[in-house]
Amino acid sequence: MPTRSPKREMAFLISDVARLLRTYADQRAAAIGMTRAQWAVLVRLERAEGLKQAELAEMLDLQPITLTRLVDRLCDNGLIERRPDPKDRRAKRLFLTPAARPLLERLHVIGETLMTDVLDGIDDAMLVAMLGELGRMKDNLRKAIQNRPAEDERGLRYG
Repeated sequence: MPTRSPKREMAFLISDVARLLRTYADQRAAAIGMTRAQWAVLVRLERAEGLKQAELAEMLDLQPITLTRLVDRLCDNGLIERRPDPKDRRAKRLFLTPAARPLLERLHVIGETLMTDVLDGIDDAMLVAMLGELGRMKDNLRKAIQNRPAEDERGLRYG
């Protein structure tokens, strides 16, 4: 049996934590009649109102058609609105409506509770250190993606 590599264990652990965090967030969002994807759209727009749908789709790593369905539903529920882009008649920009504000306050409380549960037993100093290291890993991944296109792996392909 091969020995466990800390690098490999790190990848598995990050994957497991992300999956469990998504599952927990799904449960919490469902409790108030939302999806995690809708939650993400509202929070992103709160941080940067006036985004084009294409910009938001890229930020959320969603296919444009998937985001369109989400935006349609949020518009139908009166939480966001599409406004014409003054510089591009074909484009629409997305904005929160006043009705979204109380819901966002609830989502922030849910998010705080969720993270309190996730970080139980981790002190602030450790959290700051973890944030720094995870940020470094994120930067390393971005650099690797930019500097090493998928074509480099063709010779390693299975089959």
